[in-house]
Amino acid sequence: MAGDEEPEISPPLRANRGFLIFTGVQTLSVAGDSFSAVALPLLVFHATGSVTQMGLVTALAGAAAIVAGVFAGAIADRLDRRRLLIACDAVRAVLYAVIPIVWLVSPQTWLIFVIVPLGAAIGMVFEVTYVTVVPALVAEGQVMKANSHLYGTYAVASLVGPALGGTVSALLGPAAAIGIDAATFAVSAAGLCLVRPRARATPAPAAAELGGARRGAFSDFLAGARFLWRHPVLRTLTVLLSVLTFVTYGMSDVLIYHLKHDLEQPDSAAGYVLAAATAGTLAAALLAPALRRSLGFGPLWIGCYALGGLAVAGIGLAASVPAVAVLATVFLFCTGAAGISSMSLRQEVTPDALLGRVTSAFWTVHSALGPLGAALLTWAASRHGVAAACLVAGLTCVVIAVVATLTPVRRPRPEGLGAETA
Repeated sequence: MAGDEEPEISPPLRANRGFLIFTGVQTLSVAGDSFSAVALPLLVFHATGSVTQMGLVTALAGAAAIVAGVFAGAIADRLDRRRLLIACDAVRAVLYAVIPIVWLVSPQTWLIFVIVPLGAAIGMVFEVTYVTVVPALVAEGQVMKANSHLYGTYAVASLVGPALGGTVSALLGPAAAIGIDAATFAVSAAGLCLVRPRARATPAPAAAELGGARRGAFSDFLAGARFLWRHPVLRTLTVLLSVLTFVTYGMSDVLIYHLKHDLEQPDSAAGYVLAAATAGTLAAALLAPALRRSLGFGPLWIGCYALGGLAVAGIGLAASVPAVAVLATVFLFCTGAAGISSMSLRQEVTPDALLGRVTSAFWTVHSALGPLGAALLTWAASRHGVAAACLVAGLTCVVIAVVATLTPVRRPRPEGLGAETA
């Protein structure tokens, strides 16, 4: 009988060719990024011996990403998203290839302070566009599962990447590891040429009711920010994550400094610790969908940051490499599970025509204090010690988790909650 048709069953993700290619090339790119995540701080540390300089590079990269975030959403909503992803990867391949080429002739530390922020700015455009493409690659209702699959495969790549990055840095120098990252960007760009996301149902420029009028980049940014502000859960998440980002943005630099300076470990140890810690990300990818179904969004998000804060506080007190690795693993599990759930919620409640601008506004606003936080955290670690810096950062995370229990974030099922009209 008409009207009694059975609902169409979506094919499993393993049968989705476009999603599989997308996952494969991005996993390779993440593995390359893992090389740079170890190599770049080591390159700066070898040249300057200063954790403050390491934090400065991180801060500059964060600032560049924030500036790019103002424009990224409008670009993602108005241009062909697949071509934009390809262009971002191609440009980053060229940028990061410059470092090992120059280092073959004569090391130039100032070049890092130029290339890394440029790469971060392009990376912001890529990340915003990436978030908007995932829902167009999978069926409705598969977004959370797709994000978990992506996190999982990225975690597997990250298990190998940091260890190899640290080993390559120890044997051939950090510049060589960065060269491998450049090659992975090139492969990713080539692979994305084979991906075909679904066409968007509503052209973004035509969605004037969603703030899509062509009035300039800042107006586009405000359109995304207005949607965030009108949605009670996304509004609160943005505010709370701004503080969390401020206190944890420089944790990778502090962790590497702790291993190198306090525990007197070789370069390879930093790679092995970061590689082992990404097991937490893999666990988050495997468990996040089930945890969200059983606990609900709010309890999962709040619990993750409470536990993650305790792990951060413990890192500075850890006196052995295995202890640092275990605590870092717990921290990455917590941020991974909370991040998967948060991104999936944003993709579920935001109209496609506005998804780029909302993602851009969300990341830009909540990351705005990150560069300052990275500089302050690394300064505090060098001036007052890693233990004190991590203790303050960790306890702040716990306090934020407690505050969240008094806000709309605590809702177990906020998926059906719409934006406020007034």
